[in-house]
Amino acid sequence: MPIPTEKELLDACCHIGHRKDKWNPRMARYLFGARRNIHIFDLVQTRQHLEDVCSALKKLQNEGKTILLVSTKPQSIPLIEALGKALNQPIVTKKWIPGLLTNWHTMKRRIKHYLDLQKSFQTGDVEKYKKKEQMQLRKKLAKLDAALSGVAGMRDLPDAVFVVDAMRNHVTVLEAKKLKIPVYGICDSIANPDEFTAFIPANDDAVSSLSIILETITSQLKGSQKSEPVLSEA
Repeated sequence: MPIPTEKELLDACCHIGHRKDKWNPRMARYLFGARRNIHIFDLVQTRQHLEDVCSALKKLQNEGKTILLVSTKPQSIPLIEALGKALNQPIVTKKWIPGLLTNWHTMKRRIKHYLDLQKSFQTGDVEKYKKKEQMQLRKKLAKLDAALSGVAGMRDLPDAVFVVDAMRNHVTVLEAKKLKIPVYGICDSIANPDEFTAFIPANDDAVSSLSIILETITSQLKGSQKSEPVLSEA
């Protein structure tokens, strides 16, 4: 899938920002203007930035780097899951766990505990416990699975983070910036572009906009598969 044309981005509603009274002035240079009190993105820039972000992510993918894909926005979750599966990269689609990056040493131990508990059910080793204890462990596993399954393969801090919505996942961005981890993503008209290493100025709400952007990234990157990660010992 080639980089979409401006017409294709327009048809996918990538141009629609937020109301004029709800915006970040730092995004002014990426806007074409306003229509009916709604900011409109300059799709020439949107297309160029999409191409630039794809190039940067593709370089990381080719080098076997880890790109943590993050979005807890419901309409984007299936797309992020598909992207993570296609690229063999970790994802976060449920509530962000505070400290996932900044308290990585502790989080790595939690991931190892989760994998060990998961293995005990797979091998039947859990049967050595009483029924009541097994039930408690099963409930614990379900909670850990919901929180950590998407990052269970991460053996170290990611080399980059990609966020669909920098406002919704602001803690993710803050943690990444604190650790000087490059941040890529989609930047809507209410977000701060200065928080990104590189970004795509576009609508981050419409499913059609998210689809064309994330499917383009998938298509551009999936030619170079990342090798299966192995979790190191905590």
